[in-house]
Amino acid sequence: MTAAPGPLGRNLRAWRERVRPEEVGLPDTARRRTPGLRREELATLAGVSPEYVVRLEQGRTRHPSPQVVSAMARALGLSPYELDHLYRLAGLSAPESGLMPRHITPGVRRLVDRLGDSVPIAICTSSWETVYWNPLWVALLGDPAAVPSGRERNFAWRHFTGRLTGISLAPEEQAVFEHDLACDLRRTVDRYPGEHDLAAMCAELRERLPGFARSWDSGDVPRHRTMRKTIEHPELGSITVDSDILTAPDSELYVTVLTAEPGSEDASRLSLVLTVSGWSAVPG
Repeated sequence: MTAAPGPLGRNLRAWRERVRPEEVGLPDTARRRTPGLRREELATLAGVSPEYVVRLEQGRTRHPSPQVVSAMARALGLSPYELDHLYRLAGLSAPESGLMPRHITPGVRRLVDRLGDSVPIAICTSSWETVYWNPLWVALLGDPAAVPSGRERNFAWRHFTGRLTGISLAPEEQAVFEHDLACDLRRTVDRYPGEHDLAAMCAELRERLPGFARSWDSGDVPRHRTMRKTIEHPELGSITVDSDILTAPDSELYVTVLTAEPGSEDASRLSLVLTVSGWSAVPG
């Protein structure tokens, strides 16, 4: 006998069917037989299997993890009130009870999408996990979706463990950058005690890296400073950009924007990144 969908399954399906594909960068083909997103598309956006989405909607899985719930909410573009309702339907504490915000507002999403062919932009949580990006970011730095969510999509983890290649800073800025990054992680762990995976990641970094441990124990308050970085593009060579970190309104999401000095050779190369990569300016 098939399990009854229940409130969690009913709401997930209703939210899925109201999302227009073009809102999340998917083609809106005339051959769609149902409104909104397909289950397979939602699964891809949330980083879960299509079978798992089916089980959730059919009521055969009623208690998803906080990480899955936040990923589904992000993919569905839920409002803060809907996010709170989703957590309660899943039998979980709301994000205010120890989990960091992950919700991307429609306005911030549109900002990233509309600047897709002019500047590389990515959105990270306060733990530095990349959760949204535009095509120019992909063309310049690679596709975050090519690696699993969690640590492998976490900018801080990839930086400190040497997995982040092709990006360099001036030696005098490298130490400052890493100090601020470690302090930022400590602040997030302190503020959101429910983020157990993040705490475990940071504990591992403290054990492996003495410099990280010193920064962590310093008690310093992190600052988001403009940093000049050089990116080695496989076809265009070195591109020097300014990296600015903005905070999305009403959230703790970080919006990283990369720009080159107008009229410079770096700006010219940056303008060619989409062309040589073959990526479309339409968000993916």
